[in-house]
Amino acid sequence: MDQSTIHDIFIIGGGINGCGIARDAAGRGFSVYLAEMDDLASGTSSGSTKLIHGGLRYLEHYEFRLVREALKEREVLWRMAPHIIWPLRFVLPYAEGLRPAWLLRLGLFLYDHIGGRKLLPKTRTLDMSEDPAGKPLKPLFSKAFEYSDCWVNDARLVVLNARDAADRGAVIRTRAKVVSARTEGDHWLVDVEDVWSGEIEQVRARMIVNAAGPWVDHVLAGALGHDHVHNVRLVRGSHIVVPKKFEDPRAYFFQNKDGRIIFAIPYEDDFTLVGTTDQDYDGDPTKVVISEAEIRYLCDAASEYFSNPVRPDDIVWTYSGVRPLYDDGASKAQEATRDYVLKVDTRGGMPLVNIFGGKITTYRRLSEQMLEKIEDLLGRRGRPWTAHAALPGGDFSVTGFEEEVGGLKRSYPFLDMKLARRLARLYGTKARVLLGLAKSEADLGRRFGADLYEAEVRYLMAHEWAATAEDVLWRRTKRGLRLNRQEAAGLDEFMTALRADPHSAAAE
Repeated sequence: MDQSTIHDIFIIGGGINGCGIARDAAGRGFSVYLAEMDDLASGTSSGSTKLIHGGLRYLEHYEFRLVREALKEREVLWRMAPHIIWPLRFVLPYAEGLRPAWLLRLGLFLYDHIGGRKLLPKTRTLDMSEDPAGKPLKPLFSKAFEYSDCWVNDARLVVLNARDAADRGAVIRTRAKVVSARTEGDHWLVDVEDVWSGEIEQVRARMIVNAAGPWVDHVLAGALGHDHVHNVRLVRGSHIVVPKKFEDPRAYFFQNKDGRIIFAIPYEDDFTLVGTTDQDYDGDPTKVVISEAEIRYLCDAASEYFSNPVRPDDIVWTYSGVRPLYDDGASKAQEATRDYVLKVDTRGGMPLVNIFGGKITTYRRLSEQMLEKIEDLLGRRGRPWTAHAALPGGDFSVTGFEEEVGGLKRSYPFLDMKLARRLARLYGTKARVLLGLAKSEADLGRRFGADLYEAEVRYLMAHEWAATAEDVLWRRTKRGLRLNRQEAAGLDEFMTALRADPHSAAAE
């Protein structure tokens, strides 16, 4: 790249906010450079509970603006990406001694009516002695409420925003760490280090967007040299994955005696996802892991409801994320606001906009509000456009997923139906680009384990910035739940060779 080029916007951070802003800005004609020090969605954005939801419990903390905005976004995002986002019904059992039934009904009434719901079905009351949702639970839960939200493949949502941004002209760089930024005349001069080679690239831009998530204060104190920085409260949220606890396609919303809640959600066909926790965190966000206390908490909380208890020995995978919540002085982690704050800083003489807080459901609206600030600062105007533009692979009807699977199977009859469905879920209409001219399973190349083939790995490396086995197994596909250690090592060896030399023998 010509280092004399001056981009309009330099974005620090390849999470959902950074990639969402890059997409919106590129679509309005701004030149964008995004630098992510690791993989896309390698931080908070892949550590969520995988929900597009209004946040029923946020109503208790009077976050009405946030809840209303989030509720309105559910169907917008579903239309944008029906391959990776789809409706999910939640069963909320009534438990004596916790929140009263009238309060639950009131909250769900607001949930149904303040967000412009059009397609998602409304709340209903369940008799748990007759409804199948009662079968895996202890018999003491006789009543429940069923309501709607949506499921999202969070890491893929990030990558698809990045892919669309790049298709519209944005420069997306992963494994690229911002080491310093300073003003030079009428622009910023940013030093970007390739974390593998150590080479430094200098990038010029008219403004910087700091979307570094849990590292937002680190960036301000380090690369930008600001003093006395403390804007975010870091809160760890941990999850456990266990073998499937129930056959019902619905998820569960469980109240706990401490006033918190957890979800139990159908996950990757054969598993159940249980989470999340809320613990203040003061460590390195790159080293966040679940604690033994959190494992006990999640197992005990779920076992209060399931007749077959959840035990630590059942766990097949855990993951944790660090939420960078705006520090509003709340006394408890679970009471800290989930809303976002955008702050303009011109101390360096050129504009810098910092993002504090936010949640995955409202990323698109955050991006639109950020673009309003960007347009004011750069003196150019565009139109909001993302609400009606499909993400890559999502250009089909919200009710057309099964038709998409069927069409893929007809075009590639050698595909196992499970694989056809998985590819359609991850890639939507882009699955046909991945499969190309393949006429048989042999045309998909090496099989690394389970149903992960070379064609998919090569597609992810060529089109979605995947560079390591971890990128593929735990963020792009979740095949890490299926491959053993030896198979994962074989994949990593293949990808390492392909990165070094696309024509090497190891990668052929």
